[in-house]
Amino acid sequence: MTPDAGGAGSGGDGDGRGNGDGRGNGDGRGNGDELSGAGLSGGGHLIELTTRAWREEALSRADEIETLSQWICHLDVKERGITEEKADKRVAEAIRGHVRAIRSAAHSGGPWMRNGARLGRVASHLHAAEVDLLRRAPSTYVLGEVPSLEAHVRRHLPADDPRRVRMEAIARKVADRWPADPRTANGRATSVEATDSAARGAAAGAGLDQQDRETIIAVVRAASSAAEREQQRIRSFRTIVAVATVLLVVIAGLVALLGALKPTLMPICFTPQPTPPDAQRVVVCPTGQSPLDGDVDDVILDTVDAWDIPLIEIVGVVTAGVTGALALRRLRGSSSPFGVPVALIALKLPTGALTALLGLLLMRGGFVPGLSALDTSPQILAWAVVFGGSQQLFTGLVDRQAQTVLDAVGGKTYTATGGS
Repeated sequence: MTPDAGGAGSGGDGDGRGNGDGRGNGDGRGNGDELSGAGLSGGGHLIELTTRAWREEALSRADEIETLSQWICHLDVKERGITEEKADKRVAEAIRGHVRAIRSAAHSGGPWMRNGARLGRVASHLHAAEVDLLRRAPSTYVLGEVPSLEAHVRRHLPADDPRRVRMEAIARKVADRWPADPRTANGRATSVEATDSAARGAAAGAGLDQQDRETIIAVVRAASSAAEREQQRIRSFRTIVAVATVLLVVIAGLVALLGALKPTLMPICFTPQPTPPDAQRVVVCPTGQSPLDGDVDDVILDTVDAWDIPLIEIVGVVTAGVTGALALRRLRGSSSPFGVPVALIALKLPTGALTALLGLLLMRGGFVPGLSALDTSPQILAWAVVFGGSQQLFTGLVDRQAQTVLDAVGGKTYTATGGS
């Protein structure tokens, strides 16, 4: 198997690398058509869009990694990070395997299927391919990536993590020894050959020995693993919110169904004091009222309607949607593909339906002094609006926890207190 991915033809040359049209050449390296051919053969997504933005990002990054790996294959073996030919080929094959896994996961499944497993597969293979690429890459490439790698480590590892401390020390050493611009000499632009020679000399003088390279690789892998765990925590939180939402929807639906089938089982009716006192008393329910002629319970049984409880829950859902949308203005956006804000607004809807109903039940039971008797049906619905909006008192706690989880992604400004 050749070390370059996708574009190798059936024919090959002495060192195992072929060109894009399948014909080997005399100097042992394929021509430029191999890279373009590989990009087209492996990147069908460049023509056909996928169903999610994260899929496009993963496929684009996979193409970039594949191209860089192929570029390394065209370098002299002494310039690569792995100077032993067989070992370098083995790592190149591993990169190709990771790229294939990324493309397979990004293209699989439909837009309405669960994406958690595919996202985890894409992220883990991307991180593994990036680490293998750092292992193969020449020192000039790794040195140029040190600032970006350090930023990646700082985003995902705590400030007192010894791996982060070591990475920052290497970055300082590289910054102190790397020249300002190896492409110029005495203020004049140099040739390409002189630039490459200066870059190689700068790499040698920057102090990136094999131990530093392996340290960078290990620290970057640890930071990438931490980034994966952060995304897993977001996915776990989203799953908990989604399960709670489903349970509340089922409960609210069953209560509404029970109220529609047996409205007399849980009547939301009131008997207000008449004004003036000698006026006839009435029984007030959400959808109507009746004069109180006879026993109160009998009149309530005659006044309740199958739409009483469903109507209260509908009012609660509408109010919860409005107040929930206003509350989300304080929730900052996130690059996470798990749709946490959508899950939060969905949680508020059944919660509003239940709080509207439970609030009116508490009022009917005299739990709120002075508010045990409502005068008209519109008053009952108005209080349903109030209690439906009060769901924010409960779901607001979930909103704050969601923001805490989202803020923990890529913001390691704290000091670790222990653990791995």
